[in-house]
Amino acid sequence: MENILQGLNASQLEAVTSTEGFIRVIAGAGSGKTRALARRFAYLVNEIGILPGNILCVTFTNKSANEMRQRIHNLTGDNDTGYISTFHSFCVSVLQEDSHALQYPKSFLVLDNSDIDSMLKIIYEERGLTLRNMTFSKARDMIEIRKLIKEPKYYLDMLNMSLDTLRQKYLTATEPSDIIFYGYLYQEKKCFGLDYNDLIKFTLYIFEQNEAVKIKWQQRLEYIMIDEFQDIDELQYKLMSVLCGYHKNLFIVGDPDQTIYTWRGANVRYLLDFDKIFPSVKTIMMMQNYRSTPQIVSVVNDLIDKNKFRIKKNLMPTIADGMKVICHHADTSEREAMWIAEQIQALHGEGTSYREITVLYRAHYITRIVEEVFLREKIPYAIYSGVQFFNRMEIKDALAYLRLIAYKDDLAFLRVVNVPKRNLGERRIKFLQEYAVKHQCSLYISLETNLDNEIFKGTKAAQFVALIENFAANYAERQISELLAAILNESGYEKMLRTEGSQERLDNLAELKQSVYEYETSCGEESTLEHYLSHIALFTNSDAADNSDKVKLMTVHSAKGLEFPYVFLCAMNEGVFPSKKTDTIQKMEEERRLAFVAMTRAQKGLYLSEAEGRNFDGSPRYPSRFLLDIEPALLDYTQKPQEGLIRETKDYLVINERYLADEENQSSLAVGQRVKHSIFGSGTVVDVDLIKAAHLVKFDNIDTPRSISFRAKLEKD
Repeated sequence: MENILQGLNASQLEAVTSTEGFIRVIAGAGSGKTRALARRFAYLVNEIGILPGNILCVTFTNKSANEMRQRIHNLTGDNDTGYISTFHSFCVSVLQEDSHALQYPKSFLVLDNSDIDSMLKIIYEERGLTLRNMTFSKARDMIEIRKLIKEPKYYLDMLNMSLDTLRQKYLTATEPSDIIFYGYLYQEKKCFGLDYNDLIKFTLYIFEQNEAVKIKWQQRLEYIMIDEFQDIDELQYKLMSVLCGYHKNLFIVGDPDQTIYTWRGANVRYLLDFDKIFPSVKTIMMMQNYRSTPQIVSVVNDLIDKNKFRIKKNLMPTIADGMKVICHHADTSEREAMWIAEQIQALHGEGTSYREITVLYRAHYITRIVEEVFLREKIPYAIYSGVQFFNRMEIKDALAYLRLIAYKDDLAFLRVVNVPKRNLGERRIKFLQEYAVKHQCSLYISLETNLDNEIFKGTKAAQFVALIENFAANYAERQISELLAAILNESGYEKMLRTEGSQERLDNLAELKQSVYEYETSCGEESTLEHYLSHIALFTNSDAADNSDKVKLMTVHSAKGLEFPYVFLCAMNEGVFPSKKTDTIQKMEEERRLAFVAMTRAQKGLYLSEAEGRNFDGSPRYPSRFLLDIEPALLDYTQKPQEGLIRETKDYLVINERYLADEENQSSLAVGQRVKHSIFGSGTVVDVDLIKAAHLVKFDNIDTPRSISFRAKLEKD
């Protein structure tokens, strides 16, 4: 008991020991919220006697969930750590237990982006589409928007239509977006695949349709805790509302000043208005910052105070004084990069390891000049948001072999049936695909059935099927780590890499084996192959650590939830940070929150920089308004912009801010709404394009409709 509560400050102690009812914790950056969450879980288990299996603790990344699980295990000594997971992986648990309520098999696949791209490739080839019709990235966005907004009941097609009927709906579609959407639903149903949105949609549908299942989960989860509540979206909010409906014990932690994901559905209002929706809410403020120096804390407080849509609060520093925040103005982008390199070399010369230094930026393209300078100056670096570990070719191949053993699905089959080479090229794959469509079976069954066909003479098809069948027969009785090592060896995959001399890829496979071993250690009895494959499909780039001695380069979004001794925030220019796409007051506040998140990653030293020059469109580069937001006395300028440039910047900002639209007013315009435009006159909204942030309006006096930006002042008529 003493260990659990030892070292907590007053607000952390209140958060840990407040167990009943609805509790909202507003936790500032670096205030120890992860510590409070872990201690609260341990307090519920050790002091009150709650069973871990009756507690749900939601985090927003698998990495956070793993760290939380380890902390709680250390505090409780219990291998059972309940449901510590992301929303998506919790939904996997629900569906693996109760998907029968929808007549959906337990052996469903969790699809990641590379799986979706593989499906899109099949659809494009089958229907003659090209990337000119739609890029894969835009296709994924389109599918998500249709699922979430335009066709929210899409899952009924997946559940109620026969595979043949859904295929016909796909084949008779004529518009590229319809072809892609219904082709994707068909491909999903064919392999019993579920993407991230499906996981929550299917779970909510089960709770809606089956009262007994809903009550079972409500009664099981006596205490629910949710981290990063400012990032919660509508579906997650609905799921949370259902789950806490019985015991009404809901504990949420978040910081409105760190809401940076509204573009993917996050709604900070759920946190800000929590006390208006739920009865007798207790609000606890955790404002003591244990991460950054007082100098850094003063700068970030001054910056974020310029936002209007927030809960007024200030972080309070707790650690000793450090260096002032340094700000540098350069004549060119290359000189800015050179200055960053010089500062890094100086830090390194004083004994700071490269791994303690991070360069943050608003957009990936910023890295080009920085990388060129780092290469020239021989500064070792790694781009954190480059090719993700779990998206590397050899990792995807290894996981595809495991998937084929468990599920024998088409996507895994296509990925590894000819890797290593087995003389199963395009002609033979096409034969299998035609047979599979005709006989309504998987590609694996198609191959297994046709092994004696003349077309497979001179191939290693029979050996491949024998390999998979041998592993499929007893995989449930074997450790996943043993299974992985054996399949990579017996398939000839590792031999192929050794022959190619691909040592880096072999090293990556060794790292994968290690991660599987760690997974087995942390999950105990739950470490089945199916559970592991579902778990790994939900991993993101922030779940893979790199501890080599290199400077990390990453976007600010990638840095969320991380902290570093020394942070360089570069390219602090108008049109870069804030982004030139920022066209509303609300988006500008989000950009300022993003700058706040970037600066609060720093522990000991924060370096801000920007450069003169021209943007891609030829316009002059001005210093970011976020630098001007900060009291000059709080910054140590190595080189200041000239007064003339400051005056030009302020004039530009006055004009720019005049044209920022108010999203609160514009987004409320629905299809069918009569509106009035200052020049075009009266008209009717016929469509709303959320991606382009525009209304399609048919004006009374114009024959064809016009796309009007959210920035334009459309009044309700």
